[in-house]
Amino acid sequence: MERPMTGWQALASPRFLVSSWPWRAYLYLFTSVPVGLVTICVLIGLAATSAVLSPIVIGILLLPVFPLTGVVIGRAERWRAGLMLLDGIKSPHAVTPVSLTLREKLKFRRREQASMRELGYGFLLGLLVWPFSAAVAGISATALGITLVSPILADTEEVGMGPWTLDTVGEGLLFAVTFGPVFYVVSSYLVGVLAAAEASLAKAMLGPRQEELQRNVAELRRSRLDLVDAFETERARIERHLHDGVQQRLVGLTMTLGLAELDLPEGEGRRLVVKAHSEAEAALADLREAVRGIHPRVLIDLGLEAAIREVADRSPLPTSVSVTLDSRLPPPIEAAAYFVASEALSNVAKHAQARTCQVWGRREGDMLVLSVTDDGVGGATVGAGSGLTGLVTRLDALGGTLVVDSPPGGPTRLRMECPCRLGD
Repeated sequence: MERPMTGWQALASPRFLVSSWPWRAYLYLFTSVPVGLVTICVLIGLAATSAVLSPIVIGILLLPVFPLTGVVIGRAERWRAGLMLLDGIKSPHAVTPVSLTLREKLKFRRREQASMRELGYGFLLGLLVWPFSAAVAGISATALGITLVSPILADTEEVGMGPWTLDTVGEGLLFAVTFGPVFYVVSSYLVGVLAAAEASLAKAMLGPRQEELQRNVAELRRSRLDLVDAFETERARIERHLHDGVQQRLVGLTMTLGLAELDLPEGEGRRLVVKAHSEAEAALADLREAVRGIHPRVLIDLGLEAAIREVADRSPLPTSVSVTLDSRLPPPIEAAAYFVASEALSNVAKHAQARTCQVWGRREGDMLVLSVTDDGVGGATVGAGSGLTGLVTRLDALGGTLVVDSPPGGPTRLRMECPCRLGD
C-alpha cells in the first residue's frame, strides 16, 4: 500500500486511526491558533498605523508593506502545511534576477499577484480559520481527554457525563472503556477532515497557478541555458589559453631542444637532450589532444559535420559518416552534438568489440537528429559509469534527449534529438 501524501488520502486509508495522521491533524489545527492570532494582530496593527498616519502621508507609504507581509505569511503557512501535505506547497513566486538590488527585489515581489493572494489568506486565517480550528480541535481534545481520565475524576468527586453521573472508579473505568474508543474515532475523523480541508484551502490560495508554473518552468529552462552558455564560454577561454599560451611555449621548447640536439657532440649530455626533446614532443601531442577535447577548433571554424568527420578519422575502427546539415546551428547545440558523437565513438572503440561503426545526422523539421550505430556486443547503458551521463544533463537543458538501444549481443544504437533553436 502506498504511503498517504495528503490528509484526504490518509482519511481514506484503513490505517488512519493507528497512524500518525490524527496527531498531525491536531497539531496542524492547534498551531493555527497562535499563527492566526499573530497574523491578524500584525495586519490590524499595520492597518491602524496606516490609517492614523495617513494625514501626514507616512500612512500611505505603509500601504506597500501589506503585500510583503503576505509574502511572509505565505512562506510560514507553506511550511506549516507540510504537516498535512507531505509534498508541501510549491512557491508561486518567480525567481528574482540576481542583478536586482534589495529595493528592486522587494518592489518586484510586491507587485506579484501571488503576494496579494497570500495577504488575502492571512486575513482569512486571522478572522475565520483559527477560531473555527480552535473550537473544533479544542472541543474534540477536551471531550476525549475527560473521557480517558474519567476514572481518576470519579474517584474524587461526582462527574456528570451527559445523562450519566460517575461517582466511583469502576463507573469511570467502564465509561472510559465504552466511550473512549468511540470518541477517539469520531474526534480523529472530525479533526482529520477539518485539517485536510484547511490544508487544501492553503494549497489553493498559496500554491502556484498554471500560468505561474509555466513561467517558472520557462525561467528554469532559461537559467539552465545561461549555465550552458557560461560553461561553453569558459571552455573556449581555457582552450584559447592553452592553444595560444602553453602550446606555443611547448613548441618553442621543442625547437630549442632540437637545435641543442644538433649542436651537442655525442655523449651523456646529448642523450639527455634527446630524451628531453622526445618528452617535450609527447607533452605537446598530449596537450593538443586535450585542447581538441576541450573545445575543438574545427568545430568553431568549419562546423559540426567537419568536426565529426575528424573524430571518425581518428577512430581505430572503420567508421562511416553521413552528417548533412544545411546551415550552422547555435554553438551550444553544435557542441552538445559533437561531444555526444565523440564520447559514443570513444566508448565503441574501448568497450564494444565492434568491427564497424556508422554516424548519421540530419535536420528533421526543427530537430537535430544524430545517431551512432555499431555492430559490437551490446549491453551499453547511459549512467552505468559512462561519460554520456553529463551529456544527458546538457541535452536536457537544451530541450533534447539521448536514448541508447543496446540489447545483449548488439547492435548498439545511440540516438540524440535536440531542438535546432535555443529555447524551443
